[in-house]
Amino acid sequence: MDQTDTSSGWLGIAVVWAIALVGAIVVVALAYSGTAAWFGDESRLGVYGALGIVLAASVIGALIVQLATRRPEGFVLRVSWSITGAAAIVAIAALVVAPLVVS
Repeated sequence: MDQTDTSSGWLGIAVVWAIALVGAIVVVALAYSGTAAWFGDESRLGVYGALGIVLAASVIGALIVQLATRRPEGFVLRVSWSITGAAAIVAIAALVVAPLVVS
């Protein structure tokens, strides 16, 4: 079997991206609703800490989901896709909240 086969891992990749998307939407919605304190950080940059938590949860989720498939073939590629997509989603969310941080 090819080492880059991800055919059975796409569902897991999509689950990780969904985790990142839901977390990013929650953080962005709370930021625009006026939430000032994020995990004890009352500075305007605290929202980025919350987005960091979303990314960390996505990375841990990626490892768990891909380990749960019990398929070693293509593991690194599947985890890489999961984390890359989650990082892109969190980066977009960071750009969306940037006007709140700068103002």
